[in-house]
Amino acid sequence: MLNVLIEPLQYGFMQRSLFMAIVVGIICAVVGSYLMVQRLALLGDAISHSVLPGLAIAFILDINIFIGAFIAGLISTVCINIIRNNSKIKEDAAMGIVFSAFFALGITLITVVQKENKIDLNHFLFGNILGVSFSEVRDTLFIASFVLLIVFFFYKELLFYTFDKLGAESVGLPVNLLDTGLMILIGLTIVASLKAVGVILVLSLLITPPSTAYLLVNRLNQVMLVGVFVGVISSISGMYLSYYFNLPSGPAIVLVATTLFILSFLFSPSQGLITGYFRLKFNQ
Repeated sequence: MLNVLIEPLQYGFMQRSLFMAIVVGIICAVVGSYLMVQRLALLGDAISHSVLPGLAIAFILDINIFIGAFIAGLISTVCINIIRNNSKIKEDAAMGIVFSAFFALGITLITVVQKENKIDLNHFLFGNILGVSFSEVRDTLFIASFVLLIVFFFYKELLFYTFDKLGAESVGLPVNLLDTGLMILIGLTIVASLKAVGVILVLSLLITPPSTAYLLVNRLNQVMLVGVFVGVISSISGMYLSYYFNLPSGPAIVLVATTLFILSFLFSPSQGLITGYFRLKFNQ
């Protein structure tokens, strides 16, 4: 058993991949907790799809892809807010319009880049964590550290804003700034997760671990902690499954996270489907 755990660690690419997976599991669970509690899953989906044009443009201009992806994600959030605040279009419709347009533009640009350069950029869609370089691990760790520090220092303000936006505004908290700041944190988290699971699967890591935790605990800080545990376990387990069964790493991580959610949905002590059935039956 010990050999099964140690064997993959003798390879440098697996060491980098496992470290990257753990970092991504932590940051996605923390930021995703806010998304899940505020019922803003579609916002995460919108931003994740909207980074694609930035990736392609960054490659064309030969600059850091993280920078291109972040700028594209930031522009998409600005566009969503402009449509929402200056028309009768609701937020969910604005998100759908923007992310579909950005995603289509990104696919188009990637197709053009691939024709001219004969390279494969599809790993940005589905992730390629086994191919991460030391510089990419460093960049991801830097982004994750920044995001976690912001959440730590502004936890109380974000907590108040998350559960009572009107109350936060009435006591003088800069609600618009907090709203924009949260979107920036979501964008940074998605950018940090690109190489691990890609833009298509990143929403699962943002939402599934916190949702699993939400079925088990009630307080936001507990949701974050349990979500981090679920995210890290999913990331490590998915990497080992990928290594031993020759599976794509990103989807393997997501499938483990989904399996843990299903178990929580069925057997949560307070909200589980099966445990609730037996609890109701014994109380009759």
